Amino acid sequence: MLTQRLALGALLGLLALPAPADEVDILEAQLHAAGPNQWRVSVTVEHPDTGWDHYADAWRVLDADGNVLGERILHHPHVDEQPFTRSLRRLSIPEGARFVQIEAHCSQDGWSHQRLRIDLEQDRGEGYRIHR
Repeated sequence: MLTQRLALGALLGLLALPAPADEVDILEAQLHAAGPNQWRVSVTVEHPDTGWDHYADAWRVLDADGNVLGERILHHPHVDEQPFTRSLRRLSIPEGARFVQIEAHCSQDGWSHQRLRIDLEQDRGEGYRIHR
């Protein structure tokens, strides 16, 4: 009987926990060479936008050390357009950089834990493609 009460208490405690956050998923990135050390970056993201109160509102490109190289602000929710792709033009990636990372932001949950890592020496990898 005590075991059943403990199990029931544990189950009720779990039900009281907040639901896991809906992070922005980065589905794909494409980098297009636009000149010496200049790139156009297109990123496809998916997020269960509900409106102005909760939506994917940005993504950014970081160097291997986590320094921000560029950021794309998403100015409105995309409730009926999922997934969606937006681009950032004239991104400067320092000469000799081997990797960049992309992360996305949600208006409620902040920066995602997922980062898409891009090896600049490979024309394609998991989740990305580079057009030179």
